[in-house]
Parts: sequence; structure tokens; C-alpha cells
Amino acid sequence: MAKRAAPEVNAGSMADIAFLLLIFFLVTTTIETDSGLNRKLPPMDEQEQEDIIIRQRNIFTVVVNKYNQLLVEEEPTEIQDLRQMAIEFLDNGGGQGEEACDFCQGKRDSSSSDNPQKAIISLKNDRETSYKVYVAVQNELVAAYNDLRNREFQRLNPMLGMNFVEANKIYNDPRTSTNEKSALKPKLDEVKNLFPQKLSEAEPNKN
Repeated sequence: MAKRAAPEVNAGSMADIAFLLLIFFLVTTTIETDSGLNRKLPPMDEQEQEDIIIRQRNIFTVVVNKYNQLLVEEEPTEIQDLRQMAIEFLDNGGGQGEEACDFCQGKRDSSSSDNPQKAIISLKNDRETSYKVYVAVQNELVAAYNDLRNREFQRLNPMLGMNFVEANKIYNDPRTSTNEKSALKPKLDEVKNLFPQKLSEAEPNKN
């Protein structure tokens, strides 16, 4: 009786199958990426500047320690309260005479900032501060500036039907026409001058 030949396995398409599986996993795999902070540095001033004396009441100190605890003006604070505290400081308008602020809506406390142009937020963190908390604090401080800028932009430009953040997004969109950018730029610059973002970061603690 003749021996039956064993069937052969066709391995010719195995390479194609492996290649398709590789593409499938590359497409469906989620790769986590670290989030960053978008900061635009001011242009360098080539002119020599004299030393400027900054009054302590014009400095709003924010400290994040290695235990991710937040101290604002040396008082323990929750992150969800930080934005409103920063707004009250920036919008205080406690200055008199030439330092008076005619658009501020704050308490005009003489022990707090004179005006938004002089108000500085000083942020200091520890090297062991978690990145998540650091970003959260940064976001709240920037949001405080944006809230005030939104208010003033809408007050000065009620017919535009948009706030500062929306107008700034349109201005930075490469699809926006040159004419539209030219119309928005002076309006945006005016509000930035009213509430300049003076957010200073000190060198982190080493321990």
C-alpha cells in the first residue's frame, strides 16, 4: 500500500501576516507624552536699565514644597482657591496718585498691589514637587491673568463678541488673514498692557 504524502504548510504568507500585525499594533497603541508649558519669553532689552525697587506689597508669593503643599503669602492654601486670590491681588488697585488704577475693580487695599503694571507673582517650587502639581499651579496663575484680560477686552471691545483668549487664538491661527490680524493686534496689546503677565519663577529648592 502506497504511503500518503503529508500535507505541507504554506508559510509563504506568514511574513505578510506578521507585517500586518505590526502595523495594527503601531496604529492602535497609545503612546503617552509629557505635557509642557507654553511660555513666550519677552525680547531682550539692549538698553541698560537702572535697578528697580519693588515694594513688598507688589509681590504675591506662591510656594510649592516637596510635599506638594501650597503656601500663598506664607499661608496654607488649596489649589482651587489660588486663581481667585491671584485675581484679587492683580486687580487690587491700591495705588494713589500716579500709581492709581482707574480700571481696577478690587478692594483697593493699601497693603496689597498698587496696580497691575507693578504687581508681580513670584512662584517657587521644590525639586521634589510633582510635575502634575507644578503644572496645575501654573495653569491657575495664568488663568487669573486670562480672566482679567477677558474682562477688560470685552469692556473695551463689546461689539466684537469675543473675549481676549478667543481673540488671541484667532490672531495666532496661521489661517487668519493679515487684515484681521492687523485689526486684532492693537486691541490685544492694549489689554496686555493693562494686565501684563509678570510671573517670576525662582530657582527651585535643592532639598
